[in-house]
Amino acid sequence: MAYLPKLDLGLPSYDSLFSTEKERQEANSEKVMTIPIDKITDFKEHPFHVTMDEDMAKLIDSIKENDMLMPALVRPKKDGTYEMISGHRRKFALSQLGRKEMNVIIRDLDDDQATILMVDSNIQRENIYPSERGYAYKMRLEAMKHQGKKVDIDINDIPIEYDKATSAQVGRKPESADILGEQLGISRNQIKRFIRLTYLIEPLQEMVDGRHENEIKIAFNPAVELSYLTESEQYDLANAIIENQRTPSLAQCQEFKRLSHDGELTTEFIEDTLSEEKPNQREKLSFQMKEIDKYFPKDFTPGKKKDLMIHLLENWAKKRSREQER
Repeated sequence: MAYLPKLDLGLPSYDSLFSTEKERQEANSEKVMTIPIDKITDFKEHPFHVTMDEDMAKLIDSIKENDMLMPALVRPKKDGTYEMISGHRRKFALSQLGRKEMNVIIRDLDDDQATILMVDSNIQRENIYPSERGYAYKMRLEAMKHQGKKVDIDINDIPIEYDKATSAQVGRKPESADILGEQLGISRNQIKRFIRLTYLIEPLQEMVDGRHENEIKIAFNPAVELSYLTESEQYDLANAIIENQRTPSLAQCQEFKRLSHDGELTTEFIEDTLSEEKPNQREKLSFQMKEIDKYFPKDFTPGKKKDLMIHLLENWAKKRSREQER
């Protein structure tokens, strides 16, 4: 018996005829679901640290008092588990409270869509480490590149050209609009500088973030310069910083970068530089003249006051030396 082919007459289906508009909308909308926390894995290479700090303690207290007000965003995996897109800190807080389940929105996303959403949901937070921001920018630009969007920054090579004589940045002609910079309201070059931090070894990243175990802090601009050193040179520098408990100045970092570029940076030079005391690290004594003016005649000039103070200190030092000899 021959069967006639099924004709599509553009008529509504049987199910749609006997379902309400509300039911059809609900079928197409995302729903909040409750799933076990142990079925949610962290986003692959998630750049943002989740730690027990003051902000986390506040979040835990808020969830304990008000429950979790905003569901997390996850995407389904082939093995039946889920990957976290937005909500890593909430998941950690719930775990600290002993909760076993979490409210989530499940959304099908490809890798690039997931990366962009993950970055965008975290990047506007106030307390983000500089290196976290660098990795986030790098991941987002890579995802944009995969999507076929024009990206002016080469993710695998982020040079910043400097004039050797002054270390000032060389001017460059405007290039095509940088989408990410426009969205975040920061300059294209600032994005590049944050991405440079991803070229630092872990100990130096910890220092620029202010999370090093020895409480050593490297400023942002010097850290960008240090990112151009080779890995072995960076380890030599990290060891010298820890040994001397002293960080290099911006000028010193620029000199390290220049010597590294020329293949002339040595361990000895790094050690000698770090063992020298920087001017801003020398202990200074300062006071206002009005604090000591009452001890001098009114007609004493600043020069006379200085000479008298030095004379009195010399006599005090001689007297102290004689007393120690007895």
